[in-house]
Amino acid sequence: MNEENVPRHVAVIMDGNGRWAKKRLLPRAAGHRAGLKRMLALSEHAFDCGVRFLTLYALSVENLSRPQEELDALFGLFRSYFAEETERLEKRGVSLRVIGNADLLPPDIRGMIREKSREEEGERGTLALAIGYGSRQEIVAAANRAVREGREVDEEAFSRLLQTDGMPDPDLVIRTGKEVRLSNFLLWQAAYAELYFTDKMFPDFTNADFDRALEAYSRRDRRYGKVGNDGR
Repeated sequence: MNEENVPRHVAVIMDGNGRWAKKRLLPRAAGHRAGLKRMLALSEHAFDCGVRFLTLYALSVENLSRPQEELDALFGLFRSYFAEETERLEKRGVSLRVIGNADLLPPDIRGMIREKSREEEGERGTLALAIGYGSRQEIVAAANRAVREGREVDEEAFSRLLQTDGMPDPDLVIRTGKEVRLSNFLLWQAAYAELYFTDKMFPDFTNADFDRALEAYSRRDRRYGKVGNDGR
């Protein structure tokens, strides 16, 4: 694919880990482990393709209502990731950023996020993990901040109040797992994003599948409400 056609910012809703495990008569935790393994490989591949910003929906606010056993397994994976993978990212020139409400997470994970998360863009790009994230909650928090500061905001100023400040809006949002919705993910930021849905569960979403999503994106005519290249 021509580098000019590669989206600068891709966001992925990594859905279907639990159903992937259930289909194989495995505990849900096994699905999350498989999802983490796929996430690591996909992240490397995305930056190799020329993507500069990759945002992955790892844990939503709504997910925090799941059984404690499943949450404990997820938190364990996050601990391993922050302890073992962040140095590898830095060596590859990729900075790690975490968005979401850290107050909803265990104290030790909050500490790891503070230690490992960076605001500045890496030489090759930025990987943003959405953990304990909810877009409606993010928007409400930004609005309340504007009220507290006693100022009226336009769209640009409001965007700077969001947790993704400093990142471009996503060009492409990919969702795995058969569902066809955004599920409280980057609702403000994805206003003009191209959407790509696949029936594949996330552990089965290969690098080749990602390439097909990029290829589909390259064929889209992004009009932003204006007349398109075909005159329509």
